[in-house]
Amino acid sequence: MQKRVQEAADKLVESGAERGLQVAAYRHGELVVDVVAGVADPATGRLVTPDTPFWSASTGKGVTSTVAHVLVERGVLGYDTPIAELWPEFGAHGKERATLRHALTHSTGVPGVPVATTPEDLCDWEAMCAVIAGATPWWEPGTRSGYHPQSFGYIVGEIVRRATGTPISHVLREEVAGPLGVADELFFGVPESELGRLARLEDAPNDFEMPEGMSAETMFADVPFFKVVDGYTAAPMAAMPDAAFGNRADVLTSDIPAGGTMSARAVARMYAALLGEVDGVRLVSPERLREITAVEFGGMDEVTAFPATRSLGYALGATELLDSPTLFGMAGSGGSAAYADTATGIAVAVTKNLVSAGEFGTFDALGGLVLNAGGDR
Repeated sequence: MQKRVQEAADKLVESGAERGLQVAAYRHGELVVDVVAGVADPATGRLVTPDTPFWSASTGKGVTSTVAHVLVERGVLGYDTPIAELWPEFGAHGKERATLRHALTHSTGVPGVPVATTPEDLCDWEAMCAVIAGATPWWEPGTRSGYHPQSFGYIVGEIVRRATGTPISHVLREEVAGPLGVADELFFGVPESELGRLARLEDAPNDFEMPEGMSAETMFADVPFFKVVDGYTAAPMAAMPDAAFGNRADVLTSDIPAGGTMSARAVARMYAALLGEVDGVRLVSPERLREITAVEFGGMDEVTAFPATRSLGYALGATELLDSPTLFGMAGSGGSAAYADTATGIAVAVTKNLVSAGEFGTFDALGGLVLNAGGDR
């Protein structure tokens, strides 16, 4: 499998379809694939290595959810505890009954942030939490589910901070990344001293041209993902997760846990430790694993207007080609993704630095090689 994945990764880079990438997979707690190809920084020619961290957009939401589950396992949090018991300000405007369960399933009804939100705003934890807490929900919490692109990280992250007294990046290091030996490869806020190790992102070629005389705001006004409600939108135009956003030092060094920075082997190791034991570390019990991978929502997403199936903090099924209900994890808008399969004991991750918005062909190709091997089947 290592050889097959390496050959496939090399072909993608040689063809120009990818610039630099990593693929890692664990099977029953053992690292079975650890592949790299291409360059981490096209400007200098620095090569990708197994420990190169990549900003991987919403792949980080799976890491955020895992932190929450570890705290529930420790008895620090409860899924059905009202958020307002920990964070009183969040209870404003009819959100007093919203719970951690609702936050993990994107059903708090607060998918948006102010329309004028900038990357600088996203780096201000206190300010972002204040505007989210003060928002009027788009629906009664718990009655619908709609993808929370940015607010997810602040809501779950502030719950974690209020419960532990420390930022979620610290809890990630102490409770998850540190015990697994990947504290220097799995981050929310990246220490400034580590920025030079990161892969540099670049946008994939795009032939799309905006029609003359039309703005992005006008063109996408009727698309549910971009709609504006009471001055809030799920997708602020000034803070879209493109390569420029993912290369910003202020973004990378801030806690913005709707995304995350990671190596493929670090996040695959995390998922492997949810499935079972990895070098003596298991993040949750078998009973908890069954709970967090059970269907919590299935139906039409209120924000994306596409069907979605969600468990507690993870998507169930990965892509059209990899749609097994036993797969749980998260993908990022640039094409990186990390998933685990409870049926086979396999965890796999793909990270890459050519940002191909909304396309997961590389994960289908490389992750699919591993996942379709079928474990013990």
